[in-house]
Amino acid sequence: MNSYILALDQGTTSSRAILFNHHGEPVSAAQKEFTQIYPQPGWVEHDAGEIWSTQAGVALEVITRAGIDSSQIAAIGITNQRETTVVWNRHTGKPVHNAIVWQDRRTSAYCDQMKQAGRGTRIRQKTGLIIDAYFSATKINWILEHVEGARQLAKEGQLAFGTIDTWLIWNLTQGKLHITDVSNASRTMLFNIHSLEWDKELLEIFDIPESMLPEVRSSSEVYGKTAGLFSSPVHLAGIAGDQQAALFGQLCVNPGMVKNTYGTGCFMMMNTGEKPIDSSNNLLTTVAWRINNQVHYALEGSIFIAGAVVQWLRDSLGIIRKSADVEKLAAKVKDSEGVYFIPAFSGLGAPHWNQHARGTLVGLTRGSTAAHIARAAIDSIAYQTFEVLQAMEADSGIKIKELRVDGGATVNDMLMQFQSDLIGTRVVRPRITETTALGAAYLAGLAVGYWDDIANMQQQWQLDRAFSPQLPPEKIHELMHGWNRAIKAAISWTRD
Repeated sequence: MNSYILALDQGTTSSRAILFNHHGEPVSAAQKEFTQIYPQPGWVEHDAGEIWSTQAGVALEVITRAGIDSSQIAAIGITNQRETTVVWNRHTGKPVHNAIVWQDRRTSAYCDQMKQAGRGTRIRQKTGLIIDAYFSATKINWILEHVEGARQLAKEGQLAFGTIDTWLIWNLTQGKLHITDVSNASRTMLFNIHSLEWDKELLEIFDIPESMLPEVRSSSEVYGKTAGLFSSPVHLAGIAGDQQAALFGQLCVNPGMVKNTYGTGCFMMMNTGEKPIDSSNNLLTTVAWRINNQVHYALEGSIFIAGAVVQWLRDSLGIIRKSADVEKLAAKVKDSEGVYFIPAFSGLGAPHWNQHARGTLVGLTRGSTAAHIARAAIDSIAYQTFEVLQAMEADSGIKIKELRVDGGATVNDMLMQFQSDLIGTRVVRPRITETTALGAAYLAGLAVGYWDDIANMQQQWQLDRAFSPQLPPEKIHELMHGWNRAIKAAISWTRD
């Protein structure tokens, strides 16, 4: 009987499910968008119940579309938007507040207080992270402080915290499993990436009871079985945060290999092997995965707004009707003609980490058109990536030979070519760009013996297209000089 691996890919704007076969090829997919909630400027929330219902819905839909039975699913792998925080009542299974999304900035002032209190170095040493509203710890603290009765319920051990992987698994097992994996745990600002345990000192700093936290497991092992959703129970066997899953799906399994995911945000990761590298250039040190008790670490540069800038052009500015139209509009001009767009809608991520920066357009003239703005928006994704790449090379001492790319925006050939021009090296797009879901599938498949080993998977990676640099170095220097001036303008605006 044919069997498959089901990947559940729970993203920032949609829940997706993809069935993969033994060749690592998608055979069926389903996707459903869910509501983005903006209670006030800088705040972003999701309804955790809607996340679960959409994810459960597409999981069932993908099985029906493929014409198979759940008994033909060898295992489920889960990958998820990271840092997004859900706190729920263990007895009712109901969240006490909307999920607070990774993009949310409501705890920025609290983070500033932490920095001023001199907490930054200690937190960095233990977690590899920079104090920022991006991570889960300050979000949990906010819920405990602002939701009536939450602090008392937490003290009594009645509340559970989870990132989205944990929330999905709780629901998939009807509350039997309260777990996460090392990759997601390493994004909470509560996890010691050296001892691989929840850190009591950090829990004290953020005033979070340890009883709320899930058990931390490997990224690839059989955790248990589903209960209730499918016609027969299915093994849950792989978990990784979306960027770590993409790194694994791109088969960047050797130290020095790099991938960049162009999604809502942009996330570049370098596999640094079995030892964490401390960053001197404002990158994050994070756990990539743990498989068979072997831990791999990574350096990561997080860019908060990438593909989301195209959604903004569509939904807020109204200069395109659908996201795919942006390339055609931008192609009407040969370049942005000195227009630069800093899409800091949620602050600036790596390597600047300025949580007060906001979106900035500079260099506009009377002759600037919608096409110039569209071009500047596309270019901004490549510029931000180049900055992160420079920081990564400086931290690791490794000159990158190629950049493996994935995510929705990689279909934009104009962006991929400009990216290659800027970084001066090959940009490589695989034939299967669903690498985040594929990574989750690979992790689950390894755990149940669906694939023999990583070497078996490496034979499945296939090239779609490679982009090579074409612009001369002096032109790149001129373009980057303009970008750096634009960044300074965005940052100077934040100063009172």
